[in-house]
Amino acid sequence: MSLSIHATVVNTITHMFDSLSALLDRAEADAVARGYDVSVLLGSRLAPDMFPLSRQIQSASDTAKATVGRLAGVEIPSFPDTETTLPELRERIRKTVDFVRSVPASSFEGADAREVIVKARDRTFTFTGADYLVTWGLPNFYFHITTAYAILRHNGVSIGKRDYLGLS
Repeated sequence: MSLSIHATVVNTITHMFDSLSALLDRAEADAVARGYDVSVLLGSRLAPDMFPLSRQIQSASDTAKATVGRLAGVEIPSFPDTETTLPELRERIRKTVDFVRSVPASSFEGADAREVIVKARDRTFTFTGADYLVTWGLPNFYFHITTAYAILRHNGVSIGKRDYLGLS
């Protein structure tokens, strides 16, 4: 059995965004049950030099769009990072998933060998598509999804590994 880059990327991103959306539902329910404003969570971070929850979600979106765009050789849509509420962040997730699902499988043909160039601050990285996917794209995507989960968990939202994996 071989894995296609298209199926791997699209299925991973949509599954993890479904999981994140369910985590946000749980966070909202927790805020109601414990009597606090859910926006407190959106500004929460794990460490002073890390992004808050809202920016982790925006970064997961940006990483997902960039990964799909670079591997499929299509234009990466730009979303301004202006979301400040849970409904706005949910809409950002929806728009990201819509973009990811909109890219046809045929656009990913040859993606494993496609040259991918990433400019990150003062450095430029060059990958094959396969290397980009497994050493940059998916690890960065998971980093932001995992950090969002950790922020919620750190703030007492009753979630666990099964919730993160979307198995609850």
